[in-house]
Amino acid sequence: MNLPNKLTFLRILMIPVFLLFILPVGNNVLLVPVSPETGRFIAAFVFVAAALTDLLDGIIARKKGCITVLGKFLDPIADKLLVVSALIALIQLDEVSAWAVIIIISREFIVQGIRILAAKNEVVIPAGFLGKAKTFTQMVAIVLILIKNHPFSLVISLPIGQYLLWISVILTVISGYQYVKENITKIKE
Repeated sequence: MNLPNKLTFLRILMIPVFLLFILPVGNNVLLVPVSPETGRFIAAFVFVAAALTDLLDGIIARKKGCITVLGKFLDPIADKLLVVSALIALIQLDEVSAWAVIIIISREFIVQGIRILAAKNEVVIPAGFLGKAKTFTQMVAIVLILIKNHPFSLVISLPIGQYLLWISVILTVISGYQYVKENITKIKE
């Protein structure tokens, strides 16, 4: 197993750590001995660190020429697990719309289904620019929501994280449509 794939596995392993610092088990109490406010900032830090492993594993894989089929398959799954876990946690905290998350998750199921069917025919479909922009926007939105729009909240009271989340929903729909349109012919019966 090469370094980029190890970083991808690390990203997956960071998800439960993230959740420990954000999800209360009852009466707004976390499983870890920190206040919910402190937990949010630690969770945001863990989320950012996990997101950076995505950037790092891609850079290393391309630079060292160690792109693998496992990496092409597992990397987008790790990204989706991270983002979807964060979004579901934020639904539980009543901080994001379930509608937004349902749209995001639906697109991911459709895209992953196409990838699996294409892989059956030994075709690997890489993420496109809009898909990457969607993921980036989702990740920034999640971080801003986690830290309650700091430092922007010190200057303006606009819910920037929420706005970015809805922008990511628009990108989700557009990139999902584009993905299906461009890749549906790569699926053979």
